[in-house]
Amino acid sequence: MKTISLISGMALILLNLIFSPGTFGATAQAVLAEIQSRYEKTNDLEANFLQEYVGKVMMRPQRGEGKVYFKKKGMMRWDYRIPNQKLISNGLTLWYYQPEENQVFVSDIAKVLKEKTPLAFLAGEGDLSRDFTLLNLNEPVSQKEENFILELVPKEPYATLAKLVLTVDKKTYYVVQADVFDELGNVTRTRFIDIKTNGDLPNSFFQFNIPAGAEVLKMQGSSTPPSSGKGK
Repeated sequence: MKTISLISGMALILLNLIFSPGTFGATAQAVLAEIQSRYEKTNDLEANFLQEYVGKVMMRPQRGEGKVYFKKKGMMRWDYRIPNQKLISNGLTLWYYQPEENQVFVSDIAKVLKEKTPLAFLAGEGDLSRDFTLLNLNEPVSQKEENFILELVPKEPYATLAKLVLTVDKKTYYVVQADVFDELGNVTRTRFIDIKTNGDLPNSFFQFNIPAGAEVLKMQGSSTPPSSGKGK
């Protein structure tokens, strides 16, 4: 079964401002406010993505690629080319589909967004200044450097999200890379390419119809599909 981390690896992106006084604090506040403002003005977003999961005890990283779509009110769609799988939310229900296994995992998207994962922010449900503490902001030292790099930790502990490192385009303030570290030091790196916004994606695009004959597994106590990120 070939799978790759989606929820514990994103995934982009929620923080709280705890700084010492001075220029760093003022600059960081401005950067965070601009990121939040930009995403609040974005109704929908689509991008190609490259994803890599690096486990502490793995000889080789697991890789994935495909196209992702986000829309406000918790809608998202991850269409993987490698491996062959889909993760889709209509804002109420989350479907994780593995065609080769002919299985669909179904859960409540509210559980995912409530946990304040990077998915919550990208799906228009997060708040930058509420959920994370900013440890460090690396600013460009010259005009040739194109990105800010922010290192964040969640205010509340989560097994799947111990630290988040965001690479943000300094011109657009969109997240172009998210590195998600779990409590064991495993990391999922997702890079977003060719970002397009406000394409008026229809709500129906985020609806998933379960294929006839597929095994349906309802997730009761977990917001993440089992074994995601530990490819076989």
